[in-house]
Amino acid sequence: MAAKIRKGDKVVVLTGRDKGRTGEVFEVRPDAGTALVRGINMVKRHQKQTQAQEGGIISKEAPIQLSNIAYVGKDGKPTRVGFKILADGKKVRIAKSSGAEIDG
Repeated sequence: MAAKIRKGDKVVVLTGRDKGRTGEVFEVRPDAGTALVRGINMVKRHQKQTQAQEGGIISKEAPIQLSNIAYVGKDGKPTRVGFKILADGKKVRIAKSSGAEIDG
């Protein structure tokens, strides 16, 4: 099945602690049905020091369920995502609310 939410998409959180906040998806995990959104669902982690990085308590993004986020359309409002097959046979994502193509 094609992905409705992809890396680089701007999304809004629908439920939970960060409800209403928007951010950019920087990683999608389709097998788990989750995504990582920049600045959303931040958690504290105790990190052991290594040669590469310093130890201490760090903040990082935790995965959020794909069902709890929605794509933000060109008008700035959340919308559902559908698919359309163009005349040349190419499959593109469309915003359900406006019918506009998401990726050209």
